[in-house]
Amino acid sequence: MRTRPLSALRKAIARPAAPAASLKPRTRTGAALAGVLVIGMAGSLAMHQAPLPAAASGGTCSPTITTTPFGTTIEPYTGKPAQVFQYTLTNCTGMQVKILNYGGIVQSIAVPDRHGHAADVVLGFQTLNEYVSQDSPPPPAPGGPYFGETIGRYGNRIAKGTFTLDGNTYTLPINNNGNSLHGGFVGFGNHVWAPTVVQGNGTVGVQLKLVSPDGDDGANVGCSCTGYPGTLTMFVTYTLDSSSQLRIHYTATVAGKATVLNPTNHSYFNLAGESSGDVYAQKVMINADSYTPTDKTQIPTGVIAPVKGTPFDFTTPQTIGSRINESDPQLLIGQGYDHNWVLNRAGLQTGQLGLAARAWDPASGRELTVWTTEPGVQFYSGNFLTGSIVGISGHTYRQSAGYTFETQHYPDSPNHPNFPSTVLRPGQQFDSTTIFRFSTF
Repeated sequence: MRTRPLSALRKAIARPAAPAASLKPRTRTGAALAGVLVIGMAGSLAMHQAPLPAAASGGTCSPTITTTPFGTTIEPYTGKPAQVFQYTLTNCTGMQVKILNYGGIVQSIAVPDRHGHAADVVLGFQTLNEYVSQDSPPPPAPGGPYFGETIGRYGNRIAKGTFTLDGNTYTLPINNNGNSLHGGFVGFGNHVWAPTVVQGNGTVGVQLKLVSPDGDDGANVGCSCTGYPGTLTMFVTYTLDSSSQLRIHYTATVAGKATVLNPTNHSYFNLAGESSGDVYAQKVMINADSYTPTDKTQIPTGVIAPVKGTPFDFTTPQTIGSRINESDPQLLIGQGYDHNWVLNRAGLQTGQLGLAARAWDPASGRELTVWTTEPGVQFYSGNFLTGSIVGISGHTYRQSAGYTFETQHYPDSPNHPNFPSTVLRPGQQFDSTTIFRFSTF
Protein backbone atom coordinates (compact mmCIF):
# COMPACT_ATOMS: atom_id res chain seq x y z
CA MET A 1 0.00 0.00 0.00
CA ARG A 2 1.34 3.43 -0.87
CA THR A 3 1.37 5.72 2.15
CA ARG A 4 2.69 9.22 2.68
CA PRO A 5 3.26 11.35 5.79
CA LEU A 6 0.06 12.90 7.11
CA SER A 7 1.51 16.37 6.53
CA ALA A 8 0.99 15.88 2.79
CA LEU A 9 -2.78 15.37 3.15
CA ARG A 10 -3.90 18.99 3.00
CA LYS A 11 -2.08 19.57 -0.26
CA ALA A 12 -3.51 16.38 -1.75
CA ILE A 13 -7.14 17.17 -0.95
CA ALA A 14 -7.04 20.88 -1.70
CA ARG A 15 -6.66 20.39 -5.43
CA PRO A 16 -7.77 17.88 -8.06
CA ALA A 17 -5.52 14.96 -8.85
CA ALA A 18 -2.54 16.09 -10.91
CA PRO A 19 -3.08 15.41 -14.61
CA ALA A 20 -1.10 12.64 -16.20
CA ALA A 21 1.54 13.68 -18.76
CA SER A 22 0.33 14.42 -22.38
CA LEU A 23 0.54 13.50 -25.97
CA LYS A 24 -2.26 13.91 -28.47
CA PRO A 25 -4.90 11.15 -28.50
CA ARG A 26 -3.93 8.33 -30.84
CA THR A 27 -6.05 6.69 -33.47
CA ARG A 28 -5.31 3.64 -35.59
CA THR A 29 -6.59 2.57 -38.95
CA GLY A 30 -8.53 -0.65 -39.24
CA ALA A 31 -5.63 -2.13 -41.21
CA ALA A 32 -3.36 -1.70 -38.22
CA LEU A 33 -5.63 -3.70 -35.89
CA ALA A 34 -4.12 -7.09 -36.53
CA GLY A 35 -0.66 -5.82 -35.71
CA VAL A 36 -1.87 -4.10 -32.55
CA LEU A 37 -3.61 -7.17 -31.20
CA VAL A 38 -0.71 -9.57 -31.67
CA ILE A 39 1.89 -7.45 -29.93
CA GLY A 40 2.82 -8.95 -26.57
CA MET A 41 2.40 -6.17 -24.03
CA ALA A 42 3.91 -7.82 -20.96
CA GLY A 43 7.43 -7.09 -19.77
CA SER A 44 9.45 -3.90 -19.67
CA LEU A 45 8.00 -2.30 -22.82
CA ALA A 46 4.46 -2.33 -21.43
CA MET A 47 5.42 -1.32 -17.93
CA HIS A 48 7.39 1.77 -18.87
CA GLN A 49 4.92 3.29 -21.26
CA ALA A 50 3.18 6.25 -19.68
CA PRO A 51 -0.40 7.50 -19.76
CA LEU A 52 -0.97 10.67 -21.71
CA PRO A 53 -0.78 14.05 -19.97
CA ALA A 54 -4.01 15.98 -19.63
CA ALA A 55 -4.60 18.17 -22.67
CA ALA A 56 -4.30 21.71 -21.37
CA SER A 57 -6.98 24.11 -22.47
CA GLY A 58 -5.68 26.62 -24.93
CA GLY A 59 -8.26 26.76 -27.69
CA THR A 60 -11.93 27.59 -27.74
CA CYS A 61 -12.95 24.30 -26.10
CA SER A 62 -12.41 23.17 -22.52
CA PRO A 63 -13.96 20.24 -20.62
CA THR A 64 -17.16 21.13 -18.79
CA ILE A 65 -19.07 19.89 -15.76
CA THR A 66 -22.75 20.24 -14.93
CA THR A 67 -24.63 19.30 -11.76
CA THR A 68 -28.16 17.85 -11.74
CA PRO A 69 -30.28 16.78 -8.74
CA PHE A 70 -30.75 13.00 -8.85
CA GLY A 71 -33.12 12.44 -5.93
CA THR A 72 -32.83 11.77 -2.22
CA THR A 73 -32.20 8.64 -0.21
CA ILE A 74 -31.57 7.70 3.41
CA GLU A 75 -27.95 8.02 4.44
CA PRO A 76 -27.16 4.93 6.59
CA TYR A 77 -24.81 6.77 8.97
CA THR A 78 -27.42 9.35 9.99
CA GLY A 79 -30.73 7.66 9.14
CA LYS A 80 -31.83 10.91 7.49
CA PRO A 81 -32.65 11.84 3.88
CA ALA A 82 -29.69 13.11 1.86
CA GLN A 83 -29.55 14.81 -1.51
CA VAL A 84 -27.92 12.93 -4.39
CA PHE A 85 -26.47 14.70 -7.43
CA GLN A 86 -25.40 13.59 -10.88
CA TYR A 87 -22.21 15.21 -12.20
CA THR A 88 -21.80 15.21 -15.98
CA LEU A 89 -18.20 15.59 -17.17
CA THR A 90 -17.82 16.32 -20.90
CA ASN A 91 -14.57 16.74 -22.83
CA CYS A 92 -13.76 18.22 -26.23
CA THR A 93 -13.50 14.93 -28.12
CA GLY A 94 -17.00 13.60 -27.52
CA MET A 95 -16.51 11.69 -24.25
CA GLN A 96 -19.00 12.16 -21.43
CA VAL A 97 -18.94 10.64 -17.93
CA LYS A 98 -21.72 10.74 -15.34
CA ILE A 99 -20.77 10.39 -11.66
CA LEU A 100 -23.13 10.08 -8.69
CA ASN A 101 -22.25 11.16 -5.16
CA TYR A 102 -24.35 8.17 -4.06
CA GLY A 103 -21.83 5.36 -3.75
CA GLY A 104 -19.18 7.28 -5.68
CA ILE A 105 -20.77 5.58 -8.68
CA VAL A 106 -19.74 5.85 -12.32
CA GLN A 107 -23.20 5.76 -13.88
CA SER A 108 -22.21 6.03 -17.54
CA ILE A 109 -19.26 6.61 -19.86
CA ALA A 110 -20.16 7.61 -23.41
CA VAL A 111 -17.30 7.48 -25.93
CA PRO A 112 -17.19 7.66 -29.74
CA ASP A 113 -16.41 4.69 -31.96
CA ARG A 114 -14.06 4.83 -34.97
CA HIS A 115 -16.79 6.60 -36.96
CA GLY A 116 -17.51 9.18 -34.24
CA HIS A 117 -20.74 7.57 -32.98
CA ALA A 118 -20.95 7.64 -29.19
CA ALA A 119 -22.25 4.82 -26.99
CA ASP A 120 -22.38 4.19 -23.25
CA VAL A 121 -19.70 1.58 -22.54
CA VAL A 122 -20.41 0.76 -18.87
CA LEU A 123 -23.32 -1.11 -17.33
CA GLY A 124 -25.57 0.87 -15.04
CA PHE A 125 -29.04 1.81 -13.84
CA GLN A 126 -31.27 4.70 -14.87
CA THR A 127 -32.62 5.78 -11.47
CA LEU A 128 -31.44 6.32 -7.92
CA ASN A 129 -34.05 3.89 -6.64
CA GLU A 130 -32.55 1.14 -8.79
CA TYR A 131 -29.07 1.82 -7.42
CA VAL A 132 -30.34 1.78 -3.83
CA SER A 133 -32.51 -1.33 -4.21
CA GLN A 134 -30.48 -3.42 -6.66
CA ASP A 135 -26.80 -2.43 -6.91
CA SER A 136 -25.57 -3.72 -3.54
CA PRO A 137 -28.55 -3.84 -1.19
CA PRO A 138 -27.94 -5.04 2.38
CA PRO A 139 -29.62 -8.18 3.77
CA PRO A 140 -32.18 -9.60 3.48
CA ALA A 141 -31.73 -8.71 -0.21
CA PRO A 142 -29.68 -11.30 -2.14
CA GLY A 143 -26.84 -8.91 -3.07
CA GLY A 144 -26.18 -7.14 -6.34
CA PRO A 145 -23.73 -6.40 -9.14
CA TYR A 146 -22.04 -3.27 -7.64
CA PHE A 147 -22.32 -1.42 -10.98
CA GLY A 148 -19.83 1.46 -11.02
CA GLU A 149 -19.47 1.66 -7.24
CA THR A 150 -16.57 2.90 -5.17
CA ILE A 151 -15.86 -0.22 -3.11
CA GLY A 152 -14.63 -0.11 0.49
CA ARG A 153 -13.39 -0.35 3.03
CA TYR A 154 -12.02 -3.56 1.59
CA GLY A 155 -12.57 -4.39 -2.06
CA ASN A 156 -12.79 -8.09 -2.85
CA ARG A 157 -12.87 -10.84 -0.20
CA ILE A 158 -11.63 -11.36 3.34
CA ALA A 159 -11.68 -15.02 4.35
CA LYS A 160 -14.40 -15.93 6.84
CA GLY A 161 -14.82 -12.22 7.56
CA THR A 162 -11.95 -12.04 10.02
CA PHE A 163 -8.39 -10.75 10.33
CA THR A 164 -5.89 -9.93 13.05
CA LEU A 165 -4.13 -6.57 13.33
CA ASP A 166 -1.81 -5.39 16.10
CA GLY A 167 -2.83 -8.34 18.25
CA ASN A 168 -6.55 -7.68 17.94
CA THR A 169 -8.97 -9.93 16.05
CA TYR A 170 -11.59 -8.14 13.98
CA THR A 171 -14.74 -9.66 12.51
CA LEU A 172 -16.83 -8.50 9.56
CA PRO A 173 -20.23 -9.31 8.06
CA ILE A 174 -20.38 -12.56 6.07
CA ASN A 175 -22.08 -11.83 2.76
CA ASN A 176 -20.49 -14.08 0.13
CA ASN A 177 -20.00 -17.82 0.35
CA GLY A 178 -18.79 -17.73 3.96
CA ASN A 179 -16.58 -14.68 3.43
CA SER A 180 -16.82 -10.89 3.59
CA LEU A 181 -17.05 -9.24 0.16
CA HIS A 182 -16.59 -5.59 -0.86
CA GLY A 183 -16.82 -4.17 2.64
CA GLY A 184 -19.70 -6.27 3.98
CA PHE A 185 -23.38 -5.47 4.44
CA VAL A 186 -23.19 -1.68 3.94
CA GLY A 187 -20.11 -0.69 1.99
CA PHE A 188 -18.93 2.63 0.61
CA GLY A 189 -21.24 2.13 -2.37
CA ASN A 190 -24.28 2.47 -0.10
CA HIS A 191 -23.45 5.94 1.23
CA VAL A 192 -24.03 9.51 0.11
CA TRP A 193 -20.63 11.18 -0.22
CA ALA A 194 -19.98 14.90 0.29
CA PRO A 195 -19.19 16.38 -3.16
CA THR A 196 -16.97 19.25 -4.32
CA VAL A 197 -16.58 20.27 -7.96
CA VAL A 198 -12.92 20.55 -9.00
CA GLN A 199 -11.40 22.14 -12.10
CA GLY A 200 -7.82 22.21 -13.31
CA ASN A 201 -5.90 23.15 -16.41
CA GLY A 202 -7.68 21.09 -19.05
CA THR A 203 -9.59 18.93 -16.55
CA VAL A 204 -12.93 18.91 -14.75
CA GLY A 205 -14.14 16.62 -12.02
CA VAL A 206 -15.73 16.00 -8.67
CA GLN A 207 -14.12 15.17 -5.35
CA LEU A 208 -16.12 12.98 -2.96
CA LYS A 209 -15.58 12.67 0.79
CA LEU A 210 -16.78 10.00 3.23
CA VAL A 211 -15.98 9.57 6.93
CA SER A 212 -16.27 5.93 7.95
CA PRO A 213 -16.52 5.57 11.77
CA ASP A 214 -14.58 3.24 14.02
CA GLY A 215 -16.39 -0.11 13.98
CA ASP A 216 -18.03 0.58 10.63
CA ASP A 217 -19.98 -2.32 9.17
CA GLY A 218 -20.29 -3.84 12.62
CA ALA A 219 -23.00 -3.05 15.14
CA ASN A 220 -24.05 0.00 13.11
CA VAL A 221 -25.38 -2.33 10.37
CA GLY A 222 -26.89 -4.89 12.74
CA CYS A 223 -23.94 -7.29 12.70
CA SER A 224 -22.70 -8.97 15.88
CA CYS A 225 -19.15 -8.33 14.72
CA THR A 226 -16.48 -5.73 15.44
CA GLY A 227 -16.51 -4.03 12.04
CA TYR A 228 -13.48 -2.18 10.70
CA PRO A 229 -11.18 -0.46 13.21
CA GLY A 230 -10.32 3.24 13.20
CA THR A 231 -12.10 6.35 11.94
CA LEU A 232 -11.32 6.57 8.23
CA THR A 233 -11.55 9.78 6.20
CA MET A 234 -11.68 8.93 2.49
CA PHE A 235 -11.50 11.12 -0.61
CA VAL A 236 -12.16 9.92 -4.16
CA THR A 237 -11.58 12.39 -7.00
CA TYR A 238 -12.80 11.75 -10.55
CA THR A 239 -11.33 13.95 -13.29
CA LEU A 240 -11.76 13.93 -17.06
CA ASP A 241 -9.44 15.51 -19.63
CA SER A 242 -9.57 15.95 -23.38
CA SER A 243 -7.19 13.04 -23.93
CA SER A 244 -10.23 10.97 -22.90
CA GLN A 245 -8.67 9.85 -19.65
CA LEU A 246 -10.89 9.28 -16.63
CA ARG A 247 -8.60 9.50 -13.61
CA ILE A 248 -9.63 8.13 -10.21
CA HIS A 249 -7.49 9.36 -7.32
CA TYR A 250 -7.98 7.91 -3.83
CA THR A 251 -6.56 9.37 -0.62
CA ALA A 252 -7.34 8.41 2.97
CA THR A 253 -6.22 8.76 6.57
CA VAL A 254 -7.23 6.87 9.68
CA ALA A 255 -7.47 8.05 13.29
CA GLY A 256 -7.46 6.16 16.58
CA LYS A 257 -6.49 2.70 15.34
CA ALA A 258 -4.79 1.11 12.37
CA THR A 259 -7.10 -0.39 9.75
CA VAL A 260 -7.02 -2.28 6.46
CA LEU A 261 -8.02 -0.49 3.27
CA ASN A 262 -8.42 -1.67 -0.33
CA PRO A 263 -10.71 0.63 -2.36
CA THR A 264 -11.48 0.06 -6.03
CA ASN A 265 -13.98 0.98 -8.71
CA HIS A 266 -16.43 -1.69 -9.88
CA SER A 267 -17.38 -0.47 -13.37
CA TYR A 268 -18.37 -3.13 -15.91
CA PHE A 269 -17.11 -2.36 -19.42
CA ASN A 270 -18.59 -3.34 -22.76
CA LEU A 271 -16.79 -1.43 -25.49
CA ALA A 272 -19.46 -2.31 -28.06
CA GLY A 273 -22.06 -0.53 -25.89
CA GLU A 274 -23.78 -1.52 -22.67
CA SER A 275 -26.83 -2.94 -24.47
CA SER A 276 -24.93 -4.85 -27.18
CA GLY A 277 -24.93 -8.33 -25.59
CA ASP A 278 -22.02 -10.56 -24.63
CA VAL A 279 -18.40 -9.42 -24.68
CA TYR A 280 -16.80 -12.71 -25.72
CA ALA A 281 -15.48 -11.32 -29.04
CA GLN A 282 -13.70 -8.41 -27.37
CA LYS A 283 -9.97 -8.78 -26.83
CA VAL A 284 -8.11 -8.28 -23.58
CA MET A 285 -4.45 -8.00 -22.63
CA ILE A 286 -3.42 -8.10 -18.95
CA ASN A 287 0.13 -7.06 -18.06
CA ALA A 288 0.70 -9.91 -15.62
CA ASP A 289 2.83 -13.05 -15.71
CA SER A 290 1.16 -14.41 -12.54
CA TYR A 291 -2.17 -14.60 -10.77
CA THR A 292 -3.54 -15.73 -7.41
CA PRO A 293 -5.51 -19.00 -7.64
CA THR A 294 -8.37 -19.45 -5.17
CA ASP A 295 -10.06 -22.12 -3.13
CA LYS A 296 -13.67 -23.12 -3.76
CA THR A 297 -14.93 -20.04 -1.90
CA GLN A 298 -12.80 -17.71 -4.08
CA ILE A 299 -10.24 -16.96 -1.38
CA PRO A 300 -6.61 -16.94 -2.59
CA THR A 301 -4.64 -20.01 -1.59
CA GLY A 302 -1.57 -17.83 -1.03
CA VAL A 303 0.21 -19.17 -4.10
CA ILE A 304 1.45 -16.78 -6.78
CA ALA A 305 1.02 -18.95 -9.87
CA PRO A 306 2.35 -18.40 -13.40
CA VAL A 307 -0.26 -17.79 -16.08
CA LYS A 308 1.79 -19.36 -18.87
CA GLY A 309 0.09 -22.42 -20.33
CA THR A 310 -3.25 -21.63 -18.67
CA PRO A 311 -6.46 -19.86 -19.76
CA PHE A 312 -5.30 -16.99 -17.51
CA ASP A 313 -2.48 -16.00 -19.86
CA PHE A 314 -3.48 -12.65 -21.33
CA THR A 315 0.07 -11.40 -21.79
CA THR A 316 -0.83 -11.26 -25.48
CA PRO A 317 -4.33 -10.16 -26.56
CA GLN A 318 -6.97 -12.89 -26.42
CA THR A 319 -10.71 -12.80 -26.93
CA ILE A 320 -12.56 -13.13 -23.65
CA GLY A 321 -14.58 -16.06 -24.91
CA SER A 322 -11.81 -18.10 -26.53
CA ARG A 323 -10.94 -20.14 -23.41
CA ILE A 324 -13.62 -19.26 -20.88
CA ASN A 325 -15.43 -22.60 -21.28
CA GLU A 326 -12.36 -24.78 -20.79
CA SER A 327 -12.53 -27.29 -17.95
CA ASP A 328 -9.87 -25.51 -15.93
CA PRO A 329 -10.60 -25.93 -12.18
CA GLN A 330 -10.14 -22.21 -11.53
CA LEU A 331 -12.56 -21.24 -14.29
CA LEU A 332 -15.10 -23.67 -12.87
CA ILE A 333 -14.81 -22.10 -9.40
CA GLY A 334 -15.53 -18.61 -10.69
CA GLN A 335 -17.88 -19.75 -13.47
CA GLY A 336 -15.51 -17.83 -15.74
CA TYR A 337 -12.87 -15.21 -14.97
CA ASP A 338 -13.08 -13.70 -11.49
CA HIS A 339 -9.47 -13.62 -10.31
CA ASN A 340 -6.68 -11.31 -9.24
CA TRP A 341 -3.77 -10.87 -11.63
CA VAL A 342 -0.37 -9.94 -10.16
CA LEU A 343 0.73 -7.01 -12.30
CA ASN A 344 4.22 -6.78 -13.75
CA ARG A 345 5.75 -3.83 -11.90
CA ALA A 346 9.48 -4.59 -11.99
CA GLY A 347 11.35 -1.31 -12.40
CA LEU A 348 8.43 0.79 -11.15
CA GLN A 349 8.56 2.67 -7.86
CA THR A 350 5.77 2.52 -5.30
CA GLY A 351 3.11 4.98 -6.39
CA GLN A 352 4.23 5.06 -10.02
CA LEU A 353 1.62 4.43 -12.67
CA GLY A 354 2.08 1.21 -14.64
CA LEU A 355 0.16 -0.46 -17.42
CA ALA A 356 -2.44 -2.88 -16.06
CA ALA A 357 -4.59 -3.94 -19.00
CA ARG A 358 -5.98 -3.14 -22.42
CA ALA A 359 -9.22 -4.08 -24.14
CA TRP A 360 -10.37 -3.77 -27.74
CA ASP A 361 -13.70 -4.11 -29.51
CA PRO A 362 -13.04 -5.01 -33.16
CA ALA A 363 -16.56 -4.06 -34.26
CA SER A 364 -16.60 -0.47 -32.97
CA GLY A 365 -12.88 0.24 -32.92
CA ARG A 366 -12.99 1.36 -29.29
CA GLU A 367 -9.96 0.70 -27.10
CA LEU A 368 -9.56 0.95 -23.32
CA THR A 369 -6.20 1.24 -21.58
CA VAL A 370 -5.93 0.87 -17.79
CA TRP A 371 -3.08 2.38 -15.78
CA THR A 372 -2.69 2.04 -12.03
CA THR A 373 -0.39 2.41 -9.05
CA GLU A 374 -1.91 -0.75 -7.57
CA PRO A 375 -0.14 -4.17 -7.57
CA GLY A 376 -3.12 -6.19 -8.82
CA VAL A 377 -6.23 -6.15 -10.96
CA GLN A 378 -9.37 -8.27 -10.67
CA PHE A 379 -10.59 -9.22 -14.13
CA TYR A 380 -14.20 -10.36 -13.77
CA SER A 381 -16.20 -11.45 -16.81
CA GLY A 382 -19.70 -10.81 -15.45
CA ASN A 383 -20.33 -14.44 -14.63
CA PHE A 384 -23.02 -13.86 -12.03
CA LEU A 385 -25.28 -11.59 -14.07
CA THR A 386 -28.37 -13.78 -14.29
CA GLY A 387 -30.73 -11.88 -16.56
CA SER A 388 -32.71 -10.53 -13.62
CA ILE A 389 -31.44 -6.93 -14.03
CA VAL A 390 -32.68 -4.36 -16.53
CA GLY A 391 -30.03 -1.79 -17.34
CA ILE A 392 -29.90 1.93 -18.01
CA SER A 393 -31.26 1.71 -21.57
CA GLY A 394 -33.97 -0.86 -20.82
CA HIS A 395 -32.03 -3.95 -21.90
CA THR A 396 -31.57 -7.03 -19.73
CA TYR A 397 -28.03 -7.77 -18.55
CA ARG A 398 -27.13 -11.44 -18.81
CA GLN A 399 -23.95 -13.37 -18.09
CA SER A 400 -20.94 -11.82 -19.86
CA ALA A 401 -22.69 -8.49 -20.59
CA GLY A 402 -19.60 -6.70 -19.25
CA TYR A 403 -16.24 -7.13 -17.53
CA THR A 404 -14.35 -5.32 -14.80
CA PHE A 405 -10.78 -4.20 -14.28
CA GLU A 406 -10.82 -3.70 -10.49
CA THR A 407 -7.39 -2.28 -9.70
CA GLN A 408 -6.49 -3.36 -6.18
CA HIS A 409 -4.26 -4.96 -3.62
CA TYR A 410 -4.75 -8.71 -3.54
CA PRO A 411 -7.88 -10.33 -2.06
CA ASP A 412 -7.57 -11.44 1.58
CA SER A 413 -4.22 -9.67 1.97
CA PRO A 414 -4.72 -9.16 5.74
CA ASN A 415 -4.50 -12.97 6.12
CA HIS A 416 -1.52 -13.49 3.79
CA PRO A 417 1.79 -12.03 5.05
CA ASN A 418 3.39 -12.74 1.65
CA PHE A 419 0.94 -10.38 -0.12
CA PRO A 420 1.49 -6.60 -0.31
CA SER A 421 0.20 -5.00 2.88
CA THR A 422 -3.13 -3.18 3.04
CA VAL A 423 -2.55 -1.80 6.56
CA LEU A 424 -3.05 1.95 7.04
CA ARG A 425 -1.87 3.48 10.32
CA PRO A 426 -2.57 6.80 12.01
CA GLY A 427 -0.15 9.40 10.68
CA GLN A 428 0.03 7.78 7.24
CA GLN A 429 -1.83 8.73 4.09
CA PHE A 430 -3.17 6.21 1.61
CA ASP A 431 -2.65 7.33 -1.99
CA SER A 432 -3.70 5.44 -5.12
CA THR A 433 -4.48 6.33 -8.73
CA THR A 434 -6.14 4.50 -11.62
CA ILE A 435 -6.68 5.85 -15.13
CA PHE A 436 -9.15 4.54 -17.71
CA ARG A 437 -8.18 5.92 -21.12
CA PHE A 438 -10.40 5.56 -24.19
CA SER A 439 -9.27 5.76 -27.81
CA THR A 440 -10.01 4.21 -31.21
CA PHE A 441 -8.06 2.10 -33.68
